[in-house]
Amino acid sequence: MALPIVAIIGRPNVGKSTLVNRLCQSREAIVHDQPGVTRDRTYQEGFWGDRDFKVVDTGGLVFDDNSEFLPEIREQANLALEEASIALVIVDGQVGITAADESIAEWLRTHPCRTLLAVNKCESPEQGLAMSAEFWKLGLGEPYPISAIHGVGTGDLLDVVVSLLPPKVLDEDEDEVIQLAIIGRPNVGKSSLLNSICGEQRAIVSPIRGTTRDTIDTRISRQGKCWKLIDTAGIRRRRSVNYGPEFFGINRSFKAIARSDVCVLVIDAIDGVTEQDQRLAGRIEQDGRACVIVVNKWDAIEKDSFTINAMEKELRSKLYFLDWAAMIFTSALTGQRVEGIFALAALAVEQHKRRISTSVVNEIIAEALSWRSPPTTRGGRQGRLYYGTQVATCPPSFTLFVNDPKLFGDTYRRYIERQFREGIGFEGTPLKLFWRGKHQRDLQKDLARHQKESTI
Repeated sequence: MALPIVAIIGRPNVGKSTLVNRLCQSREAIVHDQPGVTRDRTYQEGFWGDRDFKVVDTGGLVFDDNSEFLPEIREQANLALEEASIALVIVDGQVGITAADESIAEWLRTHPCRTLLAVNKCESPEQGLAMSAEFWKLGLGEPYPISAIHGVGTGDLLDVVVSLLPPKVLDEDEDEVIQLAIIGRPNVGKSSLLNSICGEQRAIVSPIRGTTRDTIDTRISRQGKCWKLIDTAGIRRRRSVNYGPEFFGINRSFKAIARSDVCVLVIDAIDGVTEQDQRLAGRIEQDGRACVIVVNKWDAIEKDSFTINAMEKELRSKLYFLDWAAMIFTSALTGQRVEGIFALAALAVEQHKRRISTSVVNEIIAEALSWRSPPTTRGGRQGRLYYGTQVATCPPSFTLFVNDPKLFGDTYRRYIERQFREGIGFEGTPLKLFWRGKHQRDLQKDLARHQKESTI
């Protein structure tokens, strides 16, 4: 069911993002004592009473072009108004009416969207009515005094918002939503890729590093599935990031990795794999997320029939710990192979959630042991791998029962993981193998139970 949308509109630093967090009972929107923190339009889900709705946060509107991103921010606000049922205009009660507020009121009169006016920073209910009275002059209807930071008056405001929402429309149950996070360092083309997929200017694109700050969620349908695309802020080295909007944006990017079903790691084809790309790849593997590697800006590379194979070999040599992830070469600018990302991502998600029976696990182990026995120490102690079982999915995780985990070095552990992949796939997802030693008496009990399970 498509939820009605409430667009938050206003000049910079009036508390729009604070109000969004209050209405949606979250801390997703970046809040900082600095104008112009929000640039793209970002969505969160809220509810009040018996109604669910979406709240879209927009950048601060200023009707001059002396600062960067102002035309782009206005375009994002325009797009938000086109899809919104209600425009909630936020003004600052402590400052009073400004020329920017009057310009926004005049601009809103050209839009057919229903408008409500909220006067923020009215912490005192008694003084709030007096502070909000002058805003009748804007001609946007009754001003509602609120305090976004303390919650004063927000309940009354939500009562009015809910009463103006369109009636509920019953629809068939929506398919499960797949969360796809677009990850990468600054200026590799993440927002351009999102815009190319959506077919619209969903996110502001600029050669200036750090343009995207909030995580931007967008729902689309591809491959017969419902996807939530999460565009994230470019992640730089920690020592290069100062405390402020970029710091918060990067933290949200890391959270986006953790809550995603699959990550799209975007690599710049011109720059190749950098040290920061390797760190991000390591973070994806560490968090156990499915992954697709997207090499963007492929149109800018001079190539022949051998270029793509040579480039893939070079990139994979530096991303060897993601050798299980599919790689695709795209151009967000031309749209080349962009749609192919979804087929690879869908396969990665399927494998990420895959579960196999204990009998199949032990067939693979037996095959691996027949080709290569566990190592033996100089003292004559040999590792013994008894059996294994899958204990979790997302990512697929296996416990392998052995006589002593210390007898199995990294080389043999990688060999066993490789045998799992060659035997049953798991393309696009990391695997976790837990090596567990047990006393002989416990092993005999487990072996008996395992044999019983294998015969069922």
